[in-house]
Amino acid sequence: MNAPLTSEQLEALRHVDGAILANAIESFQKRLRNEGFADGSVRCLIPPLPPIIGYAVTVKIRGSAPPFAGETYLDRTDWWDYVVSTPEPRLVVVQDVATRPGIAALLGAVHINILRALGCVGAATNGAVRDVRAAEDLGFQLFAGGVAVSHAYVHIVEFGVPVEIGGLKIQPGELLHGDRHGVQSIPGDIAAQIPPVAAKLAAEEQALIELCQSPGFTIEKLRAALQAKHP
Repeated sequence: MNAPLTSEQLEALRHVDGAILANAIESFQKRLRNEGFADGSVRCLIPPLPPIIGYAVTVKIRGSAPPFAGETYLDRTDWWDYVVSTPEPRLVVVQDVATRPGIAALLGAVHINILRALGCVGAATNGAVRDVRAAEDLGFQLFAGGVAVSHAYVHIVEFGVPVEIGGLKIQPGELLHGDRHGVQSIPGDIAAQIPPVAAKLAAEEQALIELCQSPGFTIEKLRAALQAKHP
């Protein structure tokens, strides 16, 4: 794992719009363009909240059938020690590995408050969450496949292991960004270089948008502007 970024570097990345961030990462050609982000099956549940960034705290759960031992996720308090071993800020990633993922929620009002107290800024899961209003009031962002009314038989299977949600494979400690567009990973070796690249791309996009909205817009001007951008 790459060394944690400074608080200033993390804050600069957090302020980058998710779509612009994806474009900036593409420009480094570090991965295929169809990799590095969760698909639409994992969506942002509280769009008004600001973007978040955090190091992945990973956990696998099941909830559609009773566990072999113990009763609920609260029987596994050992995973809280793992949570705080990850650098702040922390973003919890929950892979529901049940045969019916999303039938039950690990993340509700109580555990959201516990995780917030442990330095987590949000959570993402291919399964379900509940108590969304409580999360919004706390400023704790949620990305999920859906919502559920019950925790049913939710129990932790393992933690601190690679997980996958929405087609995005995530390693423990990997740097993640999330906003109303969704969740994506940030390659650690280029993370510090991304903000200025993103700012340049955002300025170029804004220039094209202003041209399209201007009274003097013509297709010829648009073609000329695109040619200047990509000679």
